Amino acid sequence: MQPEEKHFGPVWFIPGANRGRYPYCNSVYIQGPGIIIDPASDEDRLKEIRDREGISEVWLSHWHEDHFTYLDLFGDVPLRICRKDAPPLTDIEVLLDWYNPKQSHRNYWRKVIEDTFRFRPRQPTSFLEDGDVIPFGNVTVEVIASSGHTPGHLAFLFREQGILFLGDYDMTSFGPWYGDLYSSIEDTIDSLGRLRATPADIWFTGHDTGVFTDNGAQLWQQYENVIYQREAKLLNLLATPHSLDEIVQSWLIYGRPREPLAFFEFGESALTAKHIERLLNKGLIEVVDGKYVRL
Repeated sequence: MQPEEKHFGPVWFIPGANRGRYPYCNSVYIQGPGIIIDPASDEDRLKEIRDREGISEVWLSHWHEDHFTYLDLFGDVPLRICRKDAPPLTDIEVLLDWYNPKQSHRNYWRKVIEDTFRFRPRQPTSFLEDGDVIPFGNVTVEVIASSGHTPGHLAFLFREQGILFLGDYDMTSFGPWYGDLYSSIEDTIDSLGRLRATPADIWFTGHDTGVFTDNGAQLWQQYENVIYQREAKLLNLLATPHSLDEIVQSWLIYGRPREPLAFFEFGESALTAKHIERLLNKGLIEVVDGKYVRL
């Protein structure tokens, strides 16, 4: 069932097409100051908000393509993002470098990001940083750093409304993404702890269900536990030596091969590589004759 648009005073939850699942996301609109956060939800609805309510600024929780798709609807209005996440917005090649796909998949990703996600180079007008408190009369926004998913991922607390927008810490059964070149499993775990400890009554997420009003400890723990479940599967596989390619072809993350292969194989490889790095650093696996094996 498609989530409904919900208004909590001036803070609006705008559901994305297809339940806000990739290649879409859920957006947030702040009525009054006219700010849209992560404009990749529903093109027609975003146009309607632009024309009826007005858009004075676009904010991005982070640099990923499924959060900036409809940026072009708003012309040259000011764009704000964390400084750490700005470089990929300025150059398609930098964006691809930050994803770090296999060379054979790079042309596929370039075309998808330029055509499907309408990428055009943009320079942010100014930056949002951890601890910023931005008052708009009947709503005050507090900016909360939540790195891990990306280096400069941001969450937003709407103080008067008790709403915390978690961005791409989306509480889905798939679990967290930390597969980019500069992503971090450890930072993801730290950020989940920080966000979980932030007082709120309502939680918005960038994908899927989107609005939670009973976000108890179990939901947070289930989401974080996906990290440890992936790790346990990998350690079990590495009871015998495997190369990275062999591990990827075991499909521990997605369960089975999926199409388009360039998309899902990239995701499988990216997340697996982060877990291998983490297990090596923890001294739980080693490299023997070019293959990884559990100690």
